[in-house]
Amino acid sequence: MNPSSPPNFSSLSITIIILINSISLVVGAKESPEGRIPHLEQNCLAKHTDNPKNQTTLLRRGSAEWWDCTAEVLEMARRPEMVRWIKGIRRRIHENPELAFEEIETSRLIRDELDKLEIPYRFPMAKTGVRATVGTGGPPFVAIRADMDALPIQEAVEWEHKSKVAGKMHACGHDAHVAMLLGAAKILKARHHLLKGTVVLVFQPAEEAGNGAKGMIGDGALEDAEAIFAVHVSHQHPTGVIGSRPGPLLAGCGFFRAVISGKQGLAGDPHRTIDPVLAASAAVISLQGIVSREANPLDSQVVSVTAVDGGDNLDIIPETVILGGTFRAFSNASFYQLLRRIKEVIVEQARVFRCSAAVDFFEKESTIYPPTVNDEQMYEHVRKVAVDVVGAENFRVVPPMMGAEDFSFYSEVVPAAFFYIGIRNETLGSTHSGHSPHFMIDEDALPIGAAMHAAIAERYLCEH
Repeated sequence: MNPSSPPNFSSLSITIIILINSISLVVGAKESPEGRIPHLEQNCLAKHTDNPKNQTTLLRRGSAEWWDCTAEVLEMARRPEMVRWIKGIRRRIHENPELAFEEIETSRLIRDELDKLEIPYRFPMAKTGVRATVGTGGPPFVAIRADMDALPIQEAVEWEHKSKVAGKMHACGHDAHVAMLLGAAKILKARHHLLKGTVVLVFQPAEEAGNGAKGMIGDGALEDAEAIFAVHVSHQHPTGVIGSRPGPLLAGCGFFRAVISGKQGLAGDPHRTIDPVLAASAAVISLQGIVSREANPLDSQVVSVTAVDGGDNLDIIPETVILGGTFRAFSNASFYQLLRRIKEVIVEQARVFRCSAAVDFFEKESTIYPPTVNDEQMYEHVRKVAVDVVGAENFRVVPPMMGAEDFSFYSEVVPAAFFYIGIRNETLGSTHSGHSPHFMIDEDALPIGAAMHAAIAERYLCEH
């Protein structure tokens, strides 16, 4: 050996390379809070990656990589027999609509299907509601909700499965919501051995002005749940497009009814009366100043007077005038400020004209809905799943809407996210808004909604 030549480092070089690769693997994997490497331990994410048919989308969380289950869930939802089954569920419910807290047959249908799937449930909750569970029976728990009730509307759509009940119609898509959640239940049951926790399926009555959410919460629907998600069909987006946003999504909503009292008399002798019509007119005008002159222009709010009733005798100044309307806001602070000012304005304006006034906000009837506010992390979870299910080009960040939803009560208890699925198909004629007698949906959205529910739940459990 030539002492002046460099020593032979071949064995040392191999050792160094192995050490570098090992360090890179550990650093790249980034341990979970429990000290585990997620992509090595999440058996619900294990795939037969040697078979291209079983490969799914590779995702990143921080610097960790793992295989996501979305493709398999979507494939299950799109199987012809599954699509026929989900559509059949929706059509049976659509033919037999039931109003708030009257969803007896709808609830029975749900329980029958859960029995066939051997999914345990609790019933009754909030009179007709159902709470079912799929998975390990232990934590973590994640909830998905569907509403069940119909509307007092006569259906004007002529088709094979038109409502068979006069004056009642599923004009807001709750039949589709139930069908999609049952579809998700079927998928999750087939994959229950992969679930890393428990999925709670919440079938809720009385969303339409019945406030079933509060009843379900009171009866324990959110017991152990760490988060909750829900979908609503939307005619504003093409079929299958998913939309949502972080933060305020839907407004808080309230209604008011004011009775302004004066003194009745002949219209020809107004000096002998105390005129509540004049007081009511001043109150209506003054109410418009609450938003236009008291609210921040960047904080969207609404006060609308929608009814005024002083009787129909054209020769008499009435004893009382009744006026009513609605108010909306995107934060609790703004919402309750509107409530306070509506009462003050009506009462004080009545006093100016020597009248008295009483204002009712129907709080005992639970018609006050808080704003629906999406938790930012839960919204992001929905966004990631939606991108995997329908593609980035079919996910939209939507603007806030002045509509209201009693899902907001759930969002006050646990982190929540509410999202839309498009049903708009101009060829089919599914272009009408909810609460229209012409409302209809494109049923091609149903398997996508079922896959969204199932993937949201399964992935949440895997990540938590």
